[in-house]
Amino acid sequence: MRLFTLTLVALLVACSEPDQATAPAEPVTDWRVLIQLPEAELPVRLHLAPDGSEAWFANGPERVEVGEIARAGEGWVLRFPVFNNTVTLRPTAAGFEGELTLVKRGYEQVMPLTAAPHPGYRFIEDPQPEVDVTGRWSVTFTEDDGAQSEAVGEFDQQGSSVVGTFLTAKGDYRYLAGDVDGRRILLSTFDGAHAFVFSAELRADGTLEGDFWSGTKWHEDWVAERNFEARLPDAYQLTYLNDGYDRLEFTFPDLDGKPVSLSDERFRDKVVLVSLAGSWCPNCADEMAFLAPVYRENRDRGLEMVTLLYEHFEDFERAARQGRAMAQKHGAEWKMLVAGISDKTAAAETLPMLNHVLAFPTLIFIDRNGAVRHIHTGFSGPGTGQHYQAFKEKFETLLESLLQEPASAAP
Repeated sequence: MRLFTLTLVALLVACSEPDQATAPAEPVTDWRVLIQLPEAELPVRLHLAPDGSEAWFANGPERVEVGEIARAGEGWVLRFPVFNNTVTLRPTAAGFEGELTLVKRGYEQVMPLTAAPHPGYRFIEDPQPEVDVTGRWSVTFTEDDGAQSEAVGEFDQQGSSVVGTFLTAKGDYRYLAGDVDGRRILLSTFDGAHAFVFSAELRADGTLEGDFWSGTKWHEDWVAERNFEARLPDAYQLTYLNDGYDRLEFTFPDLDGKPVSLSDERFRDKVVLVSLAGSWCPNCADEMAFLAPVYRENRDRGLEMVTLLYEHFEDFERAARQGRAMAQKHGAEWKMLVAGISDKTAAAETLPMLNHVLAFPTLIFIDRNGAVRHIHTGFSGPGTGQHYQAFKEKFETLLESLLQEPASAAP
């Protein structure tokens, strides 16, 4: 009997061990991606469903949806069709390796990357903050050639975690997220187009001093000091009509190649918003996402819109394809015209009545009589918090005023 009992126990153990050893592991869905820039490492969280049904990158509160997900052997190709950029992932023992490819005007930037199961932190495993950088900062960026530009930094620190952004006269740097460790602040973002890393040290005098990397080529030093009153120049005063002009005139092909002019019947007696934009531009994407419901709600009141696309490609079909992708993603139901390439000097030559093209996007307000009434340079998007709210409030006031003017009463 004892022999039978021992044999039965051994049999039960033998039968149970394979089940325990082969119990399927929970599939990994969240990855910590490390993108290698020339002198910095850009961490970002990637959520990737094991079956490829969804994927997105996280920057603080932002979720950046991947537009196209495709198998590549045992790995993946994640594509952002509007920005025309890709993330390639190949399996390794630790997770993935691969590349981020950013398409620029006339060239590509390729950055190696690795991905491992997400450990629950962005930059540092156990940060120990000694400072709090919450608040508004007056910022000066200095390029490697010495050229300087001003910005406003907005940071919100909770414990060791920090989110924020930088606002410039040309647009904002969107959602940044990171950590504070000791007296050091680390921030990054990858939104399908931007690949940014910021680092800085809080000095004894209360100023921040650090550097900024964007992709493979762009580097700036930056310094900042707390300044609740920090402001940028008025975005409605930076771009204006040259002497001798009171209106905008242009003829550009739409996405089907048909010429469209501002003098066409569709624009007559309408309030018209003209946006200078590009599919490659995240700030332009934010502006278009904002404008889409504005158009739907006001077109029956006499609002018309048109986007002038300045793309990375001189090839019309390729530029038009990017325009279609952008319009579809953001629900733009107005005319998109291929106006030129994504060079501000060249763009200004297509619209000689403007003093310059300082930024993409630039939004031009035209009244029912065809007169240019306001021009807004750049865009402060949802990542800028109260600045975005202030923009929306003034925009709505200006637009409502123009919509209420009859054509005969517009000055």
